[in-house]
Amino acid sequence: MANHRFFNIMISKDKKKEIIKDLTDKLKKQKSVVFSDYTGLSVNQAQELRAKLREEGIDYVVAKKTLIDLALKEAGFKDISVKDLKGQISVTCGYEDEVLPAKTLYDFAKGNQSLKILSGIVSGQHMSEDQVIELAQLPTKQELLAKLVGSLAAPMSGMLNALESNIKSLIYILKNKPESEAKA
Repeated sequence: MANHRFFNIMISKDKKKEIIKDLTDKLKKQKSVVFSDYTGLSVNQAQELRAKLREEGIDYVVAKKTLIDLALKEAGFKDISVKDLKGQISVTCGYEDEVLPAKTLYDFAKGNQSLKILSGIVSGQHMSEDQVIELAQLPTKQELLAKLVGSLAAPMSGMLNALESNIKSLIYILKNKPESEAKA
């Protein structure tokens, strides 16, 4: 019985090559990567996390450390390895926003103690756990753009109000001028 279970767990060489190729492709086109330990996450929690990440256009891959390391090497990250990281490793790749993968995992981990951020890669540079958590606490690109638009719009809105006020005053004066001339 034990041997039967062992054979079900083994992955064929072709499947391993497929996993490495898929992960290599993701690593080559990413803007940021977060490595996390998902040990202890329930199936429901893992599905919830995957759904949140999918909504944001972020890929979440679970693989053996040796396969992740091979994919990292093939993607050009020869100095980065996950073999010394503790636990079962997942790879989260973001393609649009450097902050969003870290932020999404960080926010999820606040409510799910089983998920632990371990390290990451941003703009080709390896980052420690603390650096990834600091990154996660930064605003996303969309949040920064919204703040910028608000900052740019505020002075224009003030100027528009001032111009409107002057125009209203002029209209009031012109409207009341014939009445004041008739009285005089």
